[in-house]
Amino acid sequence: MQFGIFSVSDVTKDPVTGKTPSEAERLQALLRIGQKADEVGLDVFAVGEHHNPPFVSSSPTTLLAAVAALTKRIILSTSVTLMTTNDPVKLAEDYAMLQHIAKGRLDLMVGRGNTVPVYPWFGKDIRKGLPLALENYNLLHRLWREDVVDWEGGFRSALQGFTSTPRPLDDVPPFVWHGSIRTPEIAEQAAYYGNGFFANNLLAPNLHFKPLVDLYRQRFEHYGHGTAAQAIVGLGGHSFIAKNSQNAVRTFRPYFEGSPIYGHSYDLEDYMESTPMSVGSPQQVIDKTLTFQEGFGDYQRQLWVVDAFGLPIEQVLEQIELLGTEVVPVLRKEMDARRAPGVPDAPTHESLLRAKYGAAAPRQPKPRANRGDNLTGSSPYEDSDPDLIARFPTVA
Repeated sequence: MQFGIFSVSDVTKDPVTGKTPSEAERLQALLRIGQKADEVGLDVFAVGEHHNPPFVSSSPTTLLAAVAALTKRIILSTSVTLMTTNDPVKLAEDYAMLQHIAKGRLDLMVGRGNTVPVYPWFGKDIRKGLPLALENYNLLHRLWREDVVDWEGGFRSALQGFTSTPRPLDDVPPFVWHGSIRTPEIAEQAAYYGNGFFANNLLAPNLHFKPLVDLYRQRFEHYGHGTAAQAIVGLGGHSFIAKNSQNAVRTFRPYFEGSPIYGHSYDLEDYMESTPMSVGSPQQVIDKTLTFQEGFGDYQRQLWVVDAFGLPIEQVLEQIELLGTEVVPVLRKEMDARRAPGVPDAPTHESLLRAKYGAAAPRQPKPRANRGDNLTGSSPYEDSDPDLIARFPTVA
């Protein structure tokens, strides 16, 4: 079971102090958050992709590469990589590059995104969001598994003899989670490939996403990847922890009430009762999280948001400390004890290596780094003017 945190990277005014961090301050805070999560023994640090204010993580690969340099063991992930408005060729390149930089400590979660204006900003039609997401991932999947790809689709130019570089580390692509809160076709695609399925488990009543998770599990089994209980499921959540429930509610209330998402529509206590939001003592957060296992079945990844709504960085770091020292160790023990036999752990680079190669060494890089024309295997300079090659011998 993996436990971690994910950030939507919002730049929000602190309703208690009235201070709004700058973008630079928020980005530096995210680096500290990722580093702290690694220090306290959490398994995953994830960040979303957003291209509109008040969010700052428009380039998650850049941010996660910086976190990779500051950390030792934590898995780096995205809480959404936009499969609709990004070119799958560029995604294949960027995330394979990040996988190398992070020495395999990488997976990603792909999704459609929920910000309407982003589509036209990147030249896409939101009315075609679902077919975009499906087709683009189909191509990404192939680019990471086939050295030479011929491809033609409806949303980008055709590829002929194309090789994405760098190739995935050890010839093992990053594991992919498909994130969705409303789209059965995305659950179907995740099941078809044997990938993970992540239900954000926020902004909705308790167990609201269970039908979608159940569909994914059924289709995972249908496609022969294992039993429904062995499907790879992740859940989101939101937590705020203090030593006792009274302090937790009192401290968190102004941030909840000051939030443009919640504050003008919901009562904090009612929201805590009726949704997956966990606000309270460590034991209360533990108990609430165990209800997720009871409701959704055994699952492999639990991520919490701990840094939204303008919380100052000092409080965020305290939240991570409490998660890592008082909540997660108990949850590991309790959830493992309740886990049914045969339920797998979440895939990692190491487990995917073992599954592919067993005890054998991974495939070595090809001797000639410059593959040249992927369609013919020839050097791009073999048919060039001999005089040109003579003048510039280093290009041959």
